[in-house]
Amino acid sequence: MYLPTYHRMPDLEAAYALLQAFPLGAWVCQTPDGLVANHIPFVHDRSRGPCGTLIGHVSRANPVWRELRGGAPSVVMIQGPQAYITPGWYPGKAAHGKVVPTWNYVVAHAHGTARAVEDPVWLRDMLERLTAQQEAGQPSPWRPADAPPDYIDRLLRAIVGIEIPIDRLEGKNKLGQDEELPDRLGAVAGLHRSACTGEQELGRLMQQDAAADR
Repeated sequence: MYLPTYHRMPDLEAAYALLQAFPLGAWVCQTPDGLVANHIPFVHDRSRGPCGTLIGHVSRANPVWRELRGGAPSVVMIQGPQAYITPGWYPGKAAHGKVVPTWNYVVAHAHGTARAVEDPVWLRDMLERLTAQQEAGQPSPWRPADAPPDYIDRLLRAIVGIEIPIDRLEGKNKLGQDEELPDRLGAVAGLHRSACTGEQELGRLMQQDAAADR
C-alpha cells in the first residue's frame, strides 16, 4: 500500500495490537482463476516466525481452500478505527478556506503464503484458540467443551484451516499528520462529539499523535 513515512506505524508492536483488537481480516489470495477475497477472523500466533502467523478457517464448502495446494500468495487487510473528516471541523475553513475533506484510518496489511490445513488436531487447537480470544471479555466465557463432543466433531469436519506465516507486515496510521495542528485538534474535537465509539477511538489516536508532534 502507499505508505508515506509520516503515516507509518511506529513499530511492529502497534501492528500486532491492531491484529489483536480487530481480528476480522479481509483475506485476498491469488488463485489460478484470479484474485479471491474472503472475510474471516484470525488468531495471530506471535510465536511462529519473525512477524508471527495468522490462523483461522473457512467452510469446507468454500472452494478457496482447494486453490491453496502448494500455497497461494496472500494479503490480509485489518481495518481499525476510521472516519470521514469534514473541513467544517477545521479552524482553517474560516481563516483561509484552503481545506478539503479527507478520510482518516488505521490499517495493517499482512503478506504471506496461505496454505490449507485439514489435520483434526490442528483444527481443534485453532478452534480453542480462536474461541478463547473472542470469548475473553465475556463474564462466563463459552468453550467448545460446553457443547456436545459429537456436535463439535461434526462441525470440525465441515471446516478447513487456513495458515498464513507473515513475511511482511505493514501498518498505517493516517491521522491527519499532514494538516496544520489547529485543524488536527479541530478534527479531534469533532470526533469526540460523535456517538460512534469507533470514531471516538480514532479521535483519541489522533489526539495522541498530535500531542507527540508538539
